[in-house]
Amino acid sequence: MNKRIVIIGAGQAGGTAAAQLRQQGYEGEVVLIGNEQVPPYQRPPLSKAWLKGEAAATDLYMKPESFYADKQIDLRLGRSAEAIDTSTMTVRLDDETEVKFDHLVLACGARARALPNVDASVKGVHYLRSMEDASQLKSTLQQCKHLVIVGGGFIGLEVAASARLLGVKVTLLEREPRLLSRLCSETLSAYLLDLHQQQGVTILQGAELESMTQENGAVSGVQLSDGSVLECDALLVGVGSQPNIELAIQAGLECDAGVIVDEHAQTSHPAISAIGDMTQRPVVGADYLLRLESVPSSLEQAKQVALRLSEKPVANAELPWFWSDQYSTKIQMAGLTAASSRTILRGTLEDGQFSVFHFAGDTLIAAECVNAPRDFMVARKAIANSAKVNLDVLTNTEKALSEALI
Repeated sequence: MNKRIVIIGAGQAGGTAAAQLRQQGYEGEVVLIGNEQVPPYQRPPLSKAWLKGEAAATDLYMKPESFYADKQIDLRLGRSAEAIDTSTMTVRLDDETEVKFDHLVLACGARARALPNVDASVKGVHYLRSMEDASQLKSTLQQCKHLVIVGGGFIGLEVAASARLLGVKVTLLEREPRLLSRLCSETLSAYLLDLHQQQGVTILQGAELESMTQENGAVSGVQLSDGSVLECDALLVGVGSQPNIELAIQAGLECDAGVIVDEHAQTSHPAISAIGDMTQRPVVGADYLLRLESVPSSLEQAKQVALRLSEKPVANAELPWFWSDQYSTKIQMAGLTAASSRTILRGTLEDGQFSVFHFAGDTLIAAECVNAPRDFMVARKAIANSAKVNLDVLTNTEKALSEALI
């Protein structure tokens, strides 16, 4: 019997799940519900190509709009789910309609984490999560003189790079002693600090926002915890995200820092799966559940769900990996650095082409590669396969990294 699969959330995870179901030969009904007015799109370009005016909305679409009708995917845009009733197997939408499901896939994503001392209703104040957010920020960057960014994570750094390329003065505030302190090595942090400073970005580390000021309904400056004041006419807050798990909690699903799922994206309810940034999941290289904000992770989960619901063999879990583009620099990271006990550098920071390899004992567990795509591809496979490494060859850039694998 053909069954109806309902997907809540039409972002990259939800859109990929719907497309993958058809690709895997699923013949039942597929309903894809999204609260934005546009079909599923790629989010990484929002902080880069979109802000710089190098991409139109349709360039970001994951599939042409006609794809969904052609593949008999019931795409419902501008609608959000209000409640899940597991006894009747229905989802109530914000227009009071009820949608029955045989299996439900939650792909509700996450929202930008708000700061209580920042009034988001003030002109010139921005968060960045959606295409609408990016459109508003893009409009501001075309006319603002000084942008202050709160948060030295990937979003903050990518927007800083885009803004500088547009000629905007940028000051970035990072509360921690260094950039990306929870995500990357001191070596990569130092390189990124220098990279942005060379491009004219003022970076204040160990700096915390105390309050913002406004004039005539628009942001006019920020005051830091040390009492210093910066004048600005635009403010971007990029201090992480908060998973949208309210619907999952209402449905009685097991949740912690996200919706808890197994390695195949199955929740605590047999008829409900969850994928993407809202989930807390087993991850290769970690002995604990982790919430990964990663496009590759979301796409992997989407495929896992599609295979499982299509009654196909599911693929093995992938090693987590991440990337970021800043100016002409490409950063690629594979594995998790939390358990790193020592690092080895291949190449030099001065050349702008290097890799930082992380070891736990003698085991390679992670790699950070800057403008070194070949190193990244080799390291990613080596980490996943627990390959042994010849350290003398590893540091010799005259030899291919693959020669270091034993």
